[in-house]
Amino acid sequence: MSRIGKKPIEIPKGVTVQVASGMISVKGQKGELKLPLRPEVSVGVEGNVLTVKVTDDARESRALQGTARAVLANMIVGVTRGYEKKLEINGVGYEAAIEGSTLVLKLGFNRPVRYTVPKTVTVEVPTATSLLIKGIDNQQVGSVAAAIRKLRKPEPYKGKGIKYAEEVIKRKAGKAFASGGGA
Repeated sequence: MSRIGKKPIEIPKGVTVQVASGMISVKGQKGELKLPLRPEVSVGVEGNVLTVKVTDDARESRALQGTARAVLANMIVGVTRGYEKKLEINGVGYEAAIEGSTLVLKLGFNRPVRYTVPKTVTVEVPTATSLLIKGIDNQQVGSVAAAIRKLRKPEPYKGKGIKYAEEVIKRKAGKAFASGGGA
C-alpha cells in the first residue's frame, strides 16, 4: 500500500485547485500548472484538503497513487514558492552570459555554445561562473539544469566543467611516473 499516496495535501491560501474530466489544474500567485490524470487514480477536493484515491486495488494503481500525490504536492509548492537549481562553472576561461532568451556558454570549445532557454523557465547569471535556473515546474527546472550540465560535464582530474552547486566531484590522481629504470 502506498503510504505517501494516502496522505492528504493541504492547499494553502491563494491557491485554487480544479478537477475536470481527467485534468487537474493548480493556480497560484506564480502561475498555473496542469496535469492529466491517469484513469487508475481519482482526485477529490474538500475545503482546503486534496486527496488522491485509487479506483481499483491493483499494484500498479497503488504505485500511481503515490506518484500522483507527489506530483500534485510539487505543483502546489511550485505555484506558491517556485523551484530553483544552482549551477557552477569551473575552468579557466569558462563563463556564461545571457543574450535575450539564449544562454551563451564559453566552455573551452572552439566557439561558444548557445542554449535556448524554454519560456517556462528563467535563467539568471549572477556571476560569470554561476547560473540560477528558476521556474514553477520542478520537472522542467530539473531537465533544463541537466541539459545545461550535459553540455560540459565536470571531469574528474581537474574538475573543469559545469556542476550543481551542492555536487561534489570525486577527483582522481593523474598519471604517476615510476621512479624505476625502464627499457
